[in-house]
Amino acid sequence: MSQNDQESIHKQKNFKDLEEILSKAIKKVGVRKENDLCKYIPMTSGGYMHHFTLRKMMKKNPLELSSMIKKFIINNSRPIAVAPKPRAARGSRKRRDQLTFTKWQLERMLNIARLAGDKEIITILSPKKSLASYKRELIQSIRQNKVEQELWNGYVESVTALNAFAGSEELSELLSNKK
Repeated sequence: MSQNDQESIHKQKNFKDLEEILSKAIKKVGVRKENDLCKYIPMTSGGYMHHFTLRKMMKKNPLELSSMIKKFIINNSRPIAVAPKPRAARGSRKRRDQLTFTKWQLERMLNIARLAGDKEIITILSPKKSLASYKRELIQSIRQNKVEQELWNGYVESVTALNAFAGSEELSELLSNKK
């Protein structure tokens, strides 16, 4: 018998042993599929074994997989499903706790804030204007001899943001020129 024949017989024996262990584990836990066993096998990185990992180990490392199944399912008096690995929120999940308002609702809340005199809420809810529109409105208010602190604060904010943006562009140009 050649070396390859011995290896193939050994692999077949390992695979048969693994199939027996898998069927025992499925019966013990009461799941329907082999993939469902993954939830009972913890991983060092946290959470339970991924079903791709289970399939990969079945082919490439059946001895290690069978020892893990024995340890966590068969020899365990009461196998417990492992909690999933904590994951970062995906895009759609991020905005669940944020409220979204219609334009009409925002205008209504803005009017309520104006009636209450709450300047902080007014600035938060007010739509952001461009620097040109702030200049235009400031000039109009000066011509009408009106003083609007809210308008001036918006203008200052807009200019500050523009200067910060211009400064960052100049910095990036300097850095790119040095290379």
